[in-house]
Amino acid sequence: MACDRFAVCNAGNLASRRNLRRDPIEESRMLRAPAMPAVRHRNRFDRFESILRDGVAAELTAATARIAELEAALRDARDVASHDPLTGAFNRRGMTEAFAREAARAVRSGQPLALALIDLDDFKRVNDQHGHAVGDAALVHLTRVIGETLRPTDLCGRLGGEEFVLVMPGSDHEAAKGALARLQAAIAIQPVAHTQVTLAFSAGLVLGQQSESLEQMLARADRAVYRAKAAGKRCVVCG
Repeated sequence: MACDRFAVCNAGNLASRRNLRRDPIEESRMLRAPAMPAVRHRNRFDRFESILRDGVAAELTAATARIAELEAALRDARDVASHDPLTGAFNRRGMTEAFAREAARAVRSGQPLALALIDLDDFKRVNDQHGHAVGDAALVHLTRVIGETLRPTDLCGRLGGEEFVLVMPGSDHEAAKGALARLQAAIAIQPVAHTQVTLAFSAGLVLGQQSESLEQMLARADRAVYRAKAAGKRCVVCG
C-alpha cells in the first residue's frame, strides 16, 4: 500500500509538473507580449502627429487668408495714394510713377512718347450755371470718354481742377493729334449724364525728348495750352 501511495503521489507530482510546462506556442505569445506598450505608444504618437498636422494646416490656411487680406489692403492703399478719388484717373503722384515706367520703356524701345495737357474750355461756366455736382459729373464723364476713346495703353491723369494729362506711348505728333481729335469729337456729341451739357477742351501736345522729366514735358505742354486758348480754344497746339 505504501508503494501504491508513493505511485499515486509520484503520478500526481508528474501531472503537476506537466501542467506547469507551457505550450511552445503560448510561450511564444508571452514572449511577444511586452511589445504591446510600444504599439500603444506609437498610436498615441500618431494621434499627436495628426493633431499637430491639422493644427499646422489650420494655422497655414489662416495665415494665407490673412496675407491675402493684407495684400488686398495694400493694393487699395496704393490705389488711394496714386489715383484721383473723384474720377479714378491717376493723380500727380500716380502719373509721375507711371510716366517714369513709360519713359524708360520708350528709351529702351526707341519709340516716341507723346504727352498732351488738356484743359476744359469754359468749365467755370458749367459750375456757375449748373452747380458743382454737375461740374464733378462732367469731370467723371470726361475720364470715362477718354478711357473709351483712347487705347488701353494710353495713360490718363488729373492734375487738378479741370486739367488732365494724357501720356500716349508709341505715338508721334500725327498719331497723338488724331487721338485728341477723336476725343474732342466724342465729348462734343456725348452730353454729361442726365444733362444737356457737352464739353470741349484746349490741348498742348509735346513729344518727349531724351532724359526729359514729366515736369519738363508738362511745362512745355502748358505753354502750348496757353497758345491754344489764345487761338480760340477747342484746338490742339504742338509744343
